[in-house]
Amino acid sequence: MSILPTISGKRLIRILEQYGFRVIRRKGRHVFIQHKVTRHCTVVPVHLNEDLEKGLLRSILSDLELDVDLFLLMLKKNKTAVEMMRLDRYSH
Repeated sequence: MSILPTISGKRLIRILEQYGFRVIRRKGRHVFIQHKVTRHCTVVPVHLNEDLEKGLLRSILSDLELDVDLFLLMLKKNKTAVEMMRLDRYSH
């Protein structure tokens, strides 16, 4: 079993948006997201300065029918892309 990282709701939404998910509506601090093709949807809480609990993150991934290992790969690719953008900014 893979170990899930600590991640905020806001960061989770940013990562999922890069893989075909979109925000369909918001209600208070809860964001409803849906995949453009598969139509899988769920609610992600976005509370200030709070990370998602590991059980809640696992439940969100389950709702979206994402495997934990696939999510970790998405997270790793996102982190690499961010690091590359930072390097490009300072290389000029």
